[in-house]
Amino acid sequence: MTVNFRAVNYTADAKLIEFATKRLEKLTQFYDRIIDIQIFTKVENTSDRTNKMAELKIGIPGEDVIVKKIAKSFEEAITIAADSAERVIKRRKEKIRS
Repeated sequence: MTVNFRAVNYTADAKLIEFATKRLEKLTQFYDRIIDIQIFTKVENTSDRTNKMAELKIGIPGEDVIVKKIAKSFEEAITIAADSAERVIKRRKEKIRS
């Protein structure tokens, strides 16, 4: 599994990239057939403080899983998106079993 991190319109520091990579590698515990994960982070142009967006595109056989979340920080957005992706992957795995 490969993890690709992309920062749109800003420069991400190494700590954020390392955090995202470690957090998303945990998804392989729930579904071992994940091919790749692409992480897109972006600062939205809003006056609201919750303007950090994280989008995950998880490549699995069949159909890709796409999750978008917005929060006050990139770490929080990535964590919320990873939790949501975990639930989607678990549901998809249960469908395959039955």
